[in-house]
Amino acid sequence: MTPADWSTVRLTAELATLTTLLLLLVGTPLAWWLARTRSWLKPLWSALVAMPIVLPPTVIGFYLLLLLGPQGAVGQFTQWLGLGRLPFSFAGLVVASVLYSMPFVVQPLQQAFEAIPERALEAAATLRASARDRFFSVALPLARPGLVTASVLGFAHTVGEFGVVLMIGGNIPGRTRTLSVAVYDHVEAAEFADAHRLAAGMVAFALVVLVGLYAINRPARDAHAASA
Repeated sequence: MTPADWSTVRLTAELATLTTLLLLLVGTPLAWWLARTRSWLKPLWSALVAMPIVLPPTVIGFYLLLLLGPQGAVGQFTQWLGLGRLPFSFAGLVVASVLYSMPFVVQPLQQAFEAIPERALEAAATLRASARDRFFSVALPLARPGLVTASVLGFAHTVGEFGVVLMIGGNIPGRTRTLSVAVYDHVEAAEFADAHRLAAGMVAFALVVLVGLYAINRPARDAHAASA
């Protein structure tokens, strides 16, 4: 691969890593609330989280451009803070990636939290464990498979983004050019050999990630049967 392609790989890895960390920080408490709440707002919040699954990426990118642009509420706020404009910057890519990959982190975590037996939390409460202690000492360890799934899917989905990152970040080498955009560029320029190298690498990456995820989260009875 060319030095430009390696720069694209590095930028994509940095974007996916930072996005995954932010999604875990934001998505974990949100998933916990969705799993535990009985509020009438739960269907609304669940729908908002899941919208990136059903909406075209171009629609999300368009409204993010309006929101983050110089006339948008967020864009005016960032300019007032002296941070400049988010569109066509790495920071803008991070914001867009966090929003677009949100359901791939929140939903596995929510399902893992919902699967925790209520008796485990009640037992911790009888031992005078605070709500925070019950969350960190009981809920998170029991939700480990969901955390692994959320981390892997959040990272992998960010690596494969195209429509949203193209609309928010454009195609600036070394700043906003991700792997999916680079593949598109090579195809447009009829550089099919270069496009094939990047695309094949992404296919191999996706396969390894999914095989590893299913192997890690394989039910204990299946692992026991395989060893026997």
